[in-house]
Amino acid sequence: MTLGSKLAWDDTVLPFQLDRSDIRGRVARLDGVLSGILKQHNYPTSVEALVAEMALLTALIGQTIKLRWKLSLQVQSKGAVRMIATDFYAPQAEGEPARIRAYASFDREKITDGAPMDQIGEGYFAILMDQGKGMQPYQGITPLTGNTLSSCAEAYFAQSEQLPTKFSLSFGQSTEPGVAQHWRAGGIMIQHMPKASPHVQGGGSGEGGLLAAEDLLNDDEGENWARANFHLATVEDMELIGPSLPSTDLLFRLFHEEGPRVFDALPVRFGCTCSEDRVRQSLSIYSARDIEKMTTDEGRVTADCQFCGAHYDLDPATVGFEAKEVSGE
Repeated sequence: MTLGSKLAWDDTVLPFQLDRSDIRGRVARLDGVLSGILKQHNYPTSVEALVAEMALLTALIGQTIKLRWKLSLQVQSKGAVRMIATDFYAPQAEGEPARIRAYASFDREKITDGAPMDQIGEGYFAILMDQGKGMQPYQGITPLTGNTLSSCAEAYFAQSEQLPTKFSLSFGQSTEPGVAQHWRAGGIMIQHMPKASPHVQGGGSGEGGLLAAEDLLNDDEGENWARANFHLATVEDMELIGPSLPSTDLLFRLFHEEGPRVFDALPVRFGCTCSEDRVRQSLSIYSARDIEKMTTDEGRVTADCQFCGAHYDLDPATVGFEAKEVSGE
């Protein structure tokens, strides 16, 4: 395999369908996206792992949203990691890449040597969808459950969307010879088609009474779902993280009996939407007196983007609803 073909599947999401099982899914591999996200921060390794997993989930889930929409995933917790936030910006036009950004808020003194999920306490997992101007944003929330962020996402889809969903993810720091150490991630998401998901009342069989996949399927659907999950469970970490195995070959290896059908792959890139204009807009609700309280000893108003680390330094007289016209600083 040539270097070009090895890299062809990096930073892409490949949608597929298993025609014989009424199941759809996506395969994603992230490399440069994670580098773009993580190099902006000095996270502990366990926090980097959580951000990498969250970014991978965001890529897998976000592939389904329409052009110009925005999908956000959030984890809020009472643990050392207080919040993880990701945004997925769908392409502006056909053929363009999607963009992902992510960051975590945490108490460094409370971070332990334990597993990544040990840094997260009681809290919730949320998915938010912004369909653009004039449309009401959608938000769904479910309690944090299980020992991975992917298990939280599975619980979300079962509880809030009543869609049986399964993730198989792998992520870690690549140590390829001759290549600088960096994070890579790869994963597969499978989901039963919506038409097969009945409305379920009452408690489920999952942790804390939450709904689980088996609560949502009849006998025939359950058999197909169990078979697909059996095949998915055979995937190995190196098959997911790549880069030597094309995503199409991986799907055939796992699901050739299920009639896999692939669609166009979606390229994804690290990208942030922050700008000086957005900072000014966010400050436009404040009076001159409020702005004065935000002004530094050096006589400036500053702001830092949590996602990309961009620093904005503004003249306080030019921000707020009482600001004078900006004439260039």
